[in-house]
Amino acid sequence: MDKYKDKTQDIDVRVENLLSRMTLKEKVGQLNQKMFGWNAYRRKGDSIELTEEFKAAVEFGDGMGALYGLFRADPWSGVTFDTGIPVEKSAQVANMIQRYVIENTRLGIPVLISEECPHGHQALDGTMLPTNLGIGCTWNPELYREAASQVAAEIRSRGGNLGLISLLDIVRDPRWGRSEECFSEDPYHAARMAVAAVKGLQGEVWEELKSGDKVVAVMKHFCAQGASVGGHNAAPAPIGERELREIFLPGMKAGVEAGALGCMAAYNEIDGIPCHANKKLLIDILRDEWGFDGIVMADGIAIDKLLSLTGDHEGAAALALTSGIDLSLWDDSFTTLEEAVKQGKVSEEYIDRAVSRVLKLKFMLGLFENPYTDENLASQVVCSPRAEKVNLQLARESIVMLKNEDNLLPIDKDIRSIAVIGPNADNLYNQLGDYTAPQRKNTGFTVLQGLESVAPPQTELIYAKGCGIRDMSKEGFQEAIDAAKRADIAVVVLGGSSARDFSTVFDINGAAIIGGDPAEMDCGEGVDLADLELGGVQVELLKEIEKTGTPVVVVLIQGRPHAIPWIAENCKAILCGWYPGKEGGRAIAEVLFGDYNPSGKLSVSIPRASAQLPVYYNHKDLGLVNSYLDMDRAPLYHFGHGLSYTEFKYSNLKVLDGELTVKDLQEGKNIKVKVSVENTGDLPGEEVVQLYILDLEASIMRRIKELKGFKKMHLNPGEKRDVIFTLGEEELGIWNREMEFCVEPGNVKIFVGGNSQDNLETTYTII
Repeated sequence: MDKYKDKTQDIDVRVENLLSRMTLKEKVGQLNQKMFGWNAYRRKGDSIELTEEFKAAVEFGDGMGALYGLFRADPWSGVTFDTGIPVEKSAQVANMIQRYVIENTRLGIPVLISEECPHGHQALDGTMLPTNLGIGCTWNPELYREAASQVAAEIRSRGGNLGLISLLDIVRDPRWGRSEECFSEDPYHAARMAVAAVKGLQGEVWEELKSGDKVVAVMKHFCAQGASVGGHNAAPAPIGERELREIFLPGMKAGVEAGALGCMAAYNEIDGIPCHANKKLLIDILRDEWGFDGIVMADGIAIDKLLSLTGDHEGAAALALTSGIDLSLWDDSFTTLEEAVKQGKVSEEYIDRAVSRVLKLKFMLGLFENPYTDENLASQVVCSPRAEKVNLQLARESIVMLKNEDNLLPIDKDIRSIAVIGPNADNLYNQLGDYTAPQRKNTGFTVLQGLESVAPPQTELIYAKGCGIRDMSKEGFQEAIDAAKRADIAVVVLGGSSARDFSTVFDINGAAIIGGDPAEMDCGEGVDLADLELGGVQVELLKEIEKTGTPVVVVLIQGRPHAIPWIAENCKAILCGWYPGKEGGRAIAEVLFGDYNPSGKLSVSIPRASAQLPVYYNHKDLGLVNSYLDMDRAPLYHFGHGLSYTEFKYSNLKVLDGELTVKDLQEGKNIKVKVSVENTGDLPGEEVVQLYILDLEASIMRRIKELKGFKKMHLNPGEKRDVIFTLGEEELGIWNREMEFCVEPGNVKIFVGGNSQDNLETTYTII
């Protein structure tokens, strides 16, 4: 028996044995992910067959490294419920793909099936979770890990095995359309969420990949897309190595430590070097410094963009390969690698290096022993009660109550009538975010539908759309005004939309191209804004509703923090629901009626205006001038803010340890910080306890405050509990003048509280 077929052999032995048998053409085939998966099949009624295009692609490479988006369904792919792969046939089609590749190639190497899952699997009937910005506001990594585990089970049950998931981007400029894909403006917070996703998708150890309900986590995007100039998608990131290491690298580093086996390079350049050609990033830091042992995937057609540096496809392929890219995505350049070797532009040893990584992943997944998927499994896993339960809880915990003046909320259960108004009051797609598959009718809950399910039977709900997201028409104003006048309270649901439709024009990589008449889509990939005020005539509508004298609750459904100065000043109650997913309307209704006590906290600061940016909390000391002449420098709502229907009191902040030295911390000892938290209100609730530090004596300029710990805890009325945080070398270390990570002696101020502003504080001295 060939060693690579012997499952008792060590994986590295199997990889080496298989690699030694491969021709150069077969090797190059393993590095290509050229075709769109939705072009690999054609559905005719109830039957599905493989296309000649797919068969030609297999023949072209004498195999196939990976197939992207077999189950992807959306306006870009053009896949709908009529043309796409139903849940019950998913594994059957995946098995057809694997069987054809195995039986029609010399070595029978299985193919990786890679799937998008930025907030749930982007497939027909895939669970659509809240987008990452909302998930970040839960401050609940354990809950998110459970949700990611469900996503992994759905992908694997259909026959997929790679999950492409947004985990690495940091919101530094909310004008960027992909802000919704970020967890946070803070690196520590985002890294905690990234680790939860990796462990949910892959499990604790790589051996779980053979279990049949886990997938390889391909973390994207590496690195610093959120630092783009002007908030423009894929624009350069004008940052230095210190900013890179302090803000943008911690998520990937934490993912590597959690066992992540994949990452995707980012479109942007950093200080003049495209990420796909950045050897220092992809090899020196990722592999040599952190010990990453997985694959680096290119982003869509990104290698072809390197032609601006090399002038031809062979040169672009050679540059990307030698810089650390292992697997392509749709580009032409990597298909020329065989020719690049013949032209002397790249050595075959670099191809062997990349192929070994791809093959190793296939062995780790157990594809050589079990390439086929149980064809009855997907129907049991997708749309399961477990999926609905975790999705609903994520949506509940993502909701942030920004304001509740005069205790306008929760709504009294005896209320007679509620006006439900606004462009996002009854539009499910506007709750789902970008990268969303078509949805079945009569599934999910809009805010209106959520209120219908939660409101008492005697309560009348009066609906009026009022206006669009960006449409300037005021034709619906009068109907909305009349509805408000008839009601005891008005719930006005405003915000934005990342909903693509089948008339959207797309770039070559699937990003939306917005132009011509104002589109309702104002967020998502390729949809950046200059002005963060709410679009269209939404604020004008709200002003007219306010004039009726009916109490107003504003609910924001959005993918980025919009600037809402007038709303914050004039409306008594404001909920931020982000894009809360299919269960979002029900979750919002539960919060409005007090059936769920809101526990979300902002993971991103909300600005007063675009001109005020940046407003992230962890900035450097601004010196003597701390404000603008015409506007306060502080954000409208700061990082960590979020109200509850109960109250929490903090006390007894103490550092439990005696003096620790730099050497103690380097040897693994920790500083323990204790605080007492008490629910002093009348209702049970959840509080997010947050710990920040300020380095008072350092060899470099430090940020004014940095999150270094958080814990979400449930407290009953009158209940008081202690929380203990640990601070070690990782939390207290800095990148010094020589760009070496170390702990320095001196005083460190420690802050603990329920947000980034209102804290107890103490000081600790590192000897």
